Amino acid sequence: MSESVAHAMTSRLRELVQMESPSADTAASARISEVLSLRLRELGAHVEKTTTAVGTHISAHLPGDLPGTILLLGHSDTVWDIGTLDARVPWREFDTDEGVPAIAGPGVFDMKSGLVIIETALSRIRGTSHPTVHVVITCDEEIGSPTSTDLVTAAARESTVVLGFESPHPDGALKIGRKGSTRIRLSTTGREAHAALDPDKGINAIDEIIDRIVGDVRPLIQRALESHPGSVLYNLGGISGGGRANVIPAHAEALLGLRFSTPEAERDVLGQLSGLSARTPGATLASTVLSQRPVWAANRADQDLAAALGLAGRPAAGAADTNTTGALGVPTVDGMGPAGGGAHAESEHLLVPSFVQRADTLASFLCSPLPASLLSQTEHLDAGRPEHTEQTGHAE
Repeated sequence: MSESVAHAMTSRLRELVQMESPSADTAASARISEVLSLRLRELGAHVEKTTTAVGTHISAHLPGDLPGTILLLGHSDTVWDIGTLDARVPWREFDTDEGVPAIAGPGVFDMKSGLVIIETALSRIRGTSHPTVHVVITCDEEIGSPTSTDLVTAAARESTVVLGFESPHPDGALKIGRKGSTRIRLSTTGREAHAALDPDKGINAIDEIIDRIVGDVRPLIQRALESHPGSVLYNLGGISGGGRANVIPAHAEALLGLRFSTPEAERDVLGQLSGLSARTPGATLASTVLSQRPVWAANRADQDLAAALGLAGRPAAGAADTNTTGALGVPTVDGMGPAGGGAHAESEHLLVPSFVQRADTLASFLCSPLPASLLSQTEHLDAGRPEHTEQTGHAE
């Protein structure tokens, strides 16, 4: 491991970590996107920023002279609030019990280290032959990508392969294939009334939503598990409504979290949930998809891409923006970030040797011709790709 490279990458990572950037903090997102954009421009890329209600996305193009387009996919938002760095999760450089150099801090593992890996690799390919490189850095991945999915979809449809920079498996293997993830809000509306003086005039929205969960949602999930064994995970993540014991509540909500292993289970369950309706006379029920990442079922092209990188890979449970690209059929791998652990926890950390190695691997891949099998896969996809809609927002 080159000490000078490790030092430079660590310094850049610390700069980015010190710019705390929680999801949906538009000011923080604007600050870090400006710093990232400046560096990408210095590396020769044409950069566009898209401002949305939750932050700023970055799209950077670096033209190449070899066939194909490589999409590098990352995100600048983290799960950590402003002030975490000075309290709960300070920056810390240390050695693990095994003597491996490591770095701890909010966002070091998920995934500002991935952004530094991208920058480092791009700096090394300047003046060399390489395919066109497209870098997309979203600002809302940690909250389900509500404003960036169209941007990611459009970029993927114009790409030959996609590399995601989330963390790898604990042993360093890439993530190839991911469960689908959908978050749904069920909302019921009833009629407010005094619980003692006019109980017959009220329609209890909380009762209705509980009845629908017990009477409809749970049986629906049970049937899906019987039809698609092991392919559905369900969590009732929250119920809210009312607030006064002497008032019949007129509004209630429930948050559902769903994971799917197969597209068939995904279509089955989501189709049935979209058809739910209230049963109590006078009540209404609405089902709203808050975020959705489709099932990414790995295929041979994904495995070919991992092989071209010289890395092993296997499916992962968590969802990310690569669900979108993989589900489109574009050859995709994820887990190009460094080894480490503690994502979304106070123990978040990365291992420095892996940090440097990933940059080496990426640089080598970027300045090599893409395998013919991957280029032909893209030609096949092009024939059946529909037109895409443009990302909404203000482009700078």
